[in-house]
Amino acid sequence: MRLAVLKERAAAETRVAATPETVKRYAALGLAVAVEAEAGQQAGIPDAAFRDAGAEIAPDAASAVNGASVILAVRPPDVPLPRGALLIGTLGADAAAAAAYAAAGVDAVSMELLPRITRAQSMDVLSSQANLAGYRAVIEASTAFDRAFPMLMTAAGTIPAANVLVMGAGVAGLQAIATARRLGGRVSATDVRPAAKEEIKSLGAAFVGYEDEESRQAQTAGGYAKALSPEFYAKQAEVIAGAITKMDIVICTALVQGRKAPTLVTEAMVLSMKPGSVIVDIASDAGGNCALTKPGEVFTSPNGVKILGHRNWPGRIPGAASGLYAKNLLTFLTTFWDKDAAAPKLPAEDDIVRGVLLTRGGAVVHPNFAPATSPSSSNLAA
Repeated sequence: MRLAVLKERAAAETRVAATPETVKRYAALGLAVAVEAEAGQQAGIPDAAFRDAGAEIAPDAASAVNGASVILAVRPPDVPLPRGALLIGTLGADAAAAAAYAAAGVDAVSMELLPRITRAQSMDVLSSQANLAGYRAVIEASTAFDRAFPMLMTAAGTIPAANVLVMGAGVAGLQAIATARRLGGRVSATDVRPAAKEEIKSLGAAFVGYEDEESRQAQTAGGYAKALSPEFYAKQAEVIAGAITKMDIVICTALVQGRKAPTLVTEAMVLSMKPGSVIVDIASDAGGNCALTKPGEVFTSPNGVKILGHRNWPGRIPGAASGLYAKNLLTFLTTFWDKDAAAPKLPAEDDIVRGVLLTRGGAVVHPNFAPATSPSSSNLAA
């Protein structure tokens, strides 16, 4: 059985879906691994490293997927795939994409839909990538900031510690808090979910936010933030507006699954900040948490606040991000590997499979994207 690893072609995508380490593991399962030439180049993995791990280096995408039964990718491939192949990646699942994969006869697994249950933790691509995004956001904030992160006491005087506000205390936010604390910043954080307050405090940061009965219901069963009422966001904004004027660095990480990122930092808030302050918007791919974010750009506001709106934050640390992502995919595939058949087996009744499988056998099977059942002919006749 052949497994293909594709080179990513999307703008700003620097990651790769396999590493030499995972290639060796796939080969141990009996898979013949083909890696498209230069697939790992931007992640610091040369073709020679894949070749030494036992992979064939295919000159182009068509050669890599030719005869492949399993295809690994980071983003949705833009090349024709063999009918009957199993495609695993973060596919940006929606109804149109699912219908296209079904029409192409591809069994598509969209890993960003993985349910947040204990069994799935080691496969959770969103968490592994968000962790690195939170870390990288703080590192880039420290580079863009024109003063020091920690308090520095010198013979010439004392430099105060940077005041840092982290907005959103999910995986990315908690890592941002921890990283900013390690760099010596004075850290505060906010999140609408009720469990976040204790998590923020456990990392040594101060909690900032408005709390009421609605905020106590602000989390889904899967652990994601829920959209709340405009009234709540208005009250939350009042609290944040008072805090943000004192901040040197703001890290925005708030996302609502499947929806545009909420605007948490208004233009007025930006204009209230000191010149030289920095806003890092990890949510830029989903429209951004800051009203002045320009996705894909670094923008300086009229009052001198730098707003970092880079796309694909995990891709800004591609070596580590590729390593974790590749292990997530390896864990998924080995979890559902049938040793007797020497092939993947995805049981339809499994919670994980039901959560991520978009298409099977030419049909859309995911409950979120499957077309509505047509009325029976007898009903039409009636």
